[in-house]
Amino acid sequence: MVRSAVTIQQADFDLSAEIAALREGDAQVGAVAGFVGTVRDRSDGASVSAMELEHYPGMTERAIESMITEACRRFDVRGVRVIHRVGALLPREQIVLVAVTSAHRHDAIQACEFLMDYLKTQAPFWKKESTADGARWVDARQADDAALARWGLKMDNAG
Repeated sequence: MVRSAVTIQQADFDLSAEIAALREGDAQVGAVAGFVGTVRDRSDGASVSAMELEHYPGMTERAIESMITEACRRFDVRGVRVIHRVGALLPREQIVLVAVTSAHRHDAIQACEFLMDYLKTQAPFWKKESTADGARWVDARQADDAALARWGLKMDNAG
């Protein structure tokens, strides 16, 4: 049985505490792979002073839980922790954590990459950047669709 948890929150998260909680009580864990995404101060050549993230409560968590189910089907994982922040964020602040435990590094690393690629294209979040020219919504990118395609999942979010 894979232990998993998905949290959508405004508050920041403590990476060390989250990893420790994911590993706790499981002596079969031999690998932990993690990804922490942060707000950049530049995007598409423009200076970014802030980012705001919105989501649909309930729907977003269910979508991410479905992604975790698919990752567990593909990879031998023991635990998964996903935290995604919403609300107003500033450059250098943490946005997302994906952490995966497994008995072996290959499955942990692959599952973590798979989940991040899936989250970037399929999680129902809307991002708005504040720039010197005003606010702008962040569109889907073809590179994100291509990253997901390497897992055999075809999406056309970027149009």
